[in-house]
Amino acid sequence: MKTLFLACSLALSGLLAAQEGYQVGDVAQDFRLKNVDGTMVSMSDYPDSKGFIVIFTCNHCPYAVAYEDRIIAIDRKYRNQGFPVIAINPNDPRIVPQDSFENMIKRAEEKKFPFPYLIDEGQKVFPVYGATRTPHVFVLQRQKEGLVVTYIGTIDDNYADAGAVKTCYLENALDALLDGGIPDPSLTKAIGCSIKVKKD
Repeated sequence: MKTLFLACSLALSGLLAAQEGYQVGDVAQDFRLKNVDGTMVSMSDYPDSKGFIVIFTCNHCPYAVAYEDRIIAIDRKYRNQGFPVIAINPNDPRIVPQDSFENMIKRAEEKKFPFPYLIDEGQKVFPVYGATRTPHVFVLQRQKEGLVVTYIGTIDDNYADAGAVKTCYLENALDALLDGGIPDPSLTKAIGCSIKVKKD
C-alpha cells in the first residue's frame, strides 16, 4: 500500500512539474513576438546561434531594473560567442500600466538595449516556459534534439549590489556550455517580482 501511495505521489509530482513549464533537459518551442522596433522576432531568426539567453523581465519591477545593466553586459559578452539575449515582458499592462508596449519602447531607448525586448501579448509564452518572476532566466542550447533548456533561474546571488556578487550563476552556466560541459547548478531560484496576470 505504501509503495502504491509513493508511486502515485511521484506520478502526481511529475504531472505538476510538467504543468509548471519547462524543466532542465526539455526541448523549447519557438515563439514569435513583437519587438519594441515593431518587427516580429523568433528564435528561428538566429540560425547560426549556439543557443539563447531568454529572460522574462519588465519595466517596473525593481529587481528587473537593478539587473538591466548586467543583462546588457551579459548580452555584449556572450552574443558574439553564440548566446544572444532575448528579453520578454510577460506582464499584463492592464494591471501594471508601466509595462505597456509604449513604455517598453521608451525604456529600451533610454537604456539602449542591444537585444530584442519583446511583449508577450496574450501572455501565451511565459506559462509554457514556466516563468514566475521578473527577471527569470532560461538558457537554451542548440542540440540535435532542438533548443534544449540547460539552465533555469536567477542571474547571480545579489540583485541589490552588482559589486557584491559572489556567484554569477548565469555566466557560470554559459561558460560551462561554451567549454563543452554542463551547468552546475542547472537550476536556481529566480528572485524578483511575480508576473502580473489579470483575472478576468
